[in-house]
Amino acid sequence: MPAWLHLMGASLWPLLYAGLVFTVPLTLISFVLGLALAFAVALIRLFGPGWSVAIVRFYVWLIRGSPLLVQLFVIFYGLPNVGIVLDPLTAAIIGFSLNVGAYNSEVIRGVIESIPKGQWEAAYSMGMTRGQALRRAILPQAARVALPPLSNSFIALVKDTSLAAVLTVPEMFQAAQRIASVTYEPLILYTEAALIYLVFSSVLSSAQVRLERRFGRHALFTGGNG
Repeated sequence: MPAWLHLMGASLWPLLYAGLVFTVPLTLISFVLGLALAFAVALIRLFGPGWSVAIVRFYVWLIRGSPLLVQLFVIFYGLPNVGIVLDPLTAAIIGFSLNVGAYNSEVIRGVIESIPKGQWEAAYSMGMTRGQALRRAILPQAARVALPPLSNSFIALVKDTSLAAVLTVPEMFQAAQRIASVTYEPLILYTEAALIYLVFSSVLSSAQVRLERRFGRHALFTGGNG
């Protein structure tokens, strides 16, 4: 067996273990928290008072206008200067959640605004309040439209979690760095890590397609039917 293949086989389980124990939970927790934040921000942008709209617009502008890596450094290495000390995993979750929240708030706001005004009027004519109309009529339609961009955001987050290595979170890429520092074979280890990320992304892409088919099976596409 070639030496490089033996090394890949020996390092496969440590990389997978780091991916399953740290990368996957980090992704799930950050995305769930970020999605909740995105939904709240989107609703404030659409229906909130002026002062709150200004705050969330500043938040979105700040996060979208600065690199994710810089945000992680500020949270983990900068906040201790003002007395806020966070462990690496917590700092990573906060950084990724804030990033997901800012970007996906624009997705959610956009899909809610894309629902025809007549849908709101129909809900109001049935005696629904704005909250009821949002829950029962608008959000089910918006979810179908939002699914592809939100799924893409989730898949991108899986790969972005590799940045947590700079905070010493022992996720998959950090595990590859640690093994490479001992074996002096960075090409083999980083290629193997990239392949595992590719497998994770491919599985999620397949799940995305299934979800899109399920949510879209009752949709009517009339293009080309005259």
